[in-house]
Amino acid sequence: MARILCIDYGGKRTGIAVTDPLQIIATALTTIETKELIPFLKKYFLQEQVELVLIGMPKNWDDSDTHATGMVVQAIARLKKEFPAIPVKEVDERFTSKLASQAMIEMGMKKKQRQVKGNVDQVAAAIMLQEYLNANSH
Repeated sequence: MARILCIDYGGKRTGIAVTDPLQIIATALTTIETKELIPFLKKYFLQEQVELVLIGMPKNWDDSDTHATGMVVQAIARLKKEFPAIPVKEVDERFTSKLASQAMIEMGMKKKQRQVKGNVDQVAAAIMLQEYLNANSH
């Protein structure tokens, strides 16, 4: 089986998480500068087989767009253009940053590590990915 990759897209930084090849466990992979996303993915897709890309869609509680929604919509269009063979699917990212912060506390991460924004981004991507796996397991 191929992996599923999940993106927590941001204006400056983007968190990335992936599944294991059996699509059982989501693992935080890395945080990169957003401008490096496409080159990073090109290299990653040469090394690993990925069958689906998930991307967190920022929405308010009433389902209205946030200040970041348009930026993510543009990113999705670019991903579909650059990687037409890999489907891109939106997932709800509401609350994932708060859940990521809480998870890092529960994992025993030191306060300094938790304050590194990139750590929150990749853990948030892992949470979105694990929620997707849980909802779509057979």
